[in-house]
Amino acid sequence: MSLSEKLIKIHQGLDAHRDDEVVKSYIEYLLNWIGEDPHREGLRDTPTRVVKAFKEYFGGYGLSPSDILDKTFEDVSGYSSPILVRNIDFVSHCEHHLAPIVGVVHVSYIPNGRVVGLSKIPRIVDMFAHRLQLQERMTTDIAQTLQDNLNPEGVAVMIEATHFCLKARGVKKSQSDIQTMHYTGIYTQDHDLQKDFIQSCLKS
Repeated sequence: MSLSEKLIKIHQGLDAHRDDEVVKSYIEYLLNWIGEDPHREGLRDTPTRVVKAFKEYFGGYGLSPSDILDKTFEDVSGYSSPILVRNIDFVSHCEHHLAPIVGVVHVSYIPNGRVVGLSKIPRIVDMFAHRLQLQERMTTDIAQTLQDNLNPEGVAVMIEATHFCLKARGVKKSQSDIQTMHYTGIYTQDHDLQKDFIQSCLKS
């Protein structure tokens, strides 16, 4: 049976949206399309490995922000200054070319009577990073998710990232990186807070 016939048969008999065997067959087809022999030793198990990797790369679709941020703490002795978590490293993939986006996220929020465990903020970053992304949307989504779930006085988010769709293809600008920022609440109007946030993020 040819690869094309195998794909048709599998596609007709299974749910192509979720079934691993369908995905493996398309990966095998893709390897053949680029001029490779998908049956040679080094590539024989590649479809299986890619399916496993994709489940890890894009595991954020199965997560809910409310589950991650469900527990907060109010016994903070009246603390109301910014809380900054810097240099949260991440790897994501752009939705246009499926190319890697590699960078760091800086997140600051000003609590309104309650705080969240510090590990939860990197988990929120990871949830969005493990989805197909635009950096601009990821920046906004992180900020708005924290605003909606924690109801703080305000949130500030900065992302600094290298895009391999810019680095390894097209214009091939290997030294370029992208910086995006988004503010909610009090951060949107208080330029001193914005300045302090940016300086804190960029200091070595």
